[in-house]
Amino acid sequence: MSNSMKITAGQTTTRTLTDLIRAMDGQRATTITYIDSKGDESVRTIEIHNILTTSKGGIIVRAMCRTRGEMRTFTLEQIKAYTVHRIRFVLAVPEENAADVTPLAHFVFTAQELVDLELERDYPAPTLKLAA
Repeated sequence: MSNSMKITAGQTTTRTLTDLIRAMDGQRATTITYIDSKGDESVRTIEIHNILTTSKGGIIVRAMCRTRGEMRTFTLEQIKAYTVHRIRFVLAVPEENAADVTPLAHFVFTAQELVDLELERDYPAPTLKLAA
């Protein structure tokens, strides 16, 4: 994975997600430039622990922020640029945020596999109980 800055407007959402998921799976710190809730541009180095879809189809990134030392949520739309670094995660996830950490690595090779993975994780198939 390259250490160069990627501008999200210059690539597909699938490409951005692929890079962020690889950073998460490889436990690589990622510096993002994002637009905060006040509309100001900000830069943070984060350690991504989970990427989720919302019920409305939005994509959120749950990550430990190295500046604040706490778990933060970023929407994919907020992220304007990012750089995946070679340096590994160093922050411990607080116990109250342990549920935000995804324990499994994601291995997908196509966009459809990524969509299937997200749907399966967010909308698990109901278990069927057979009548005795």
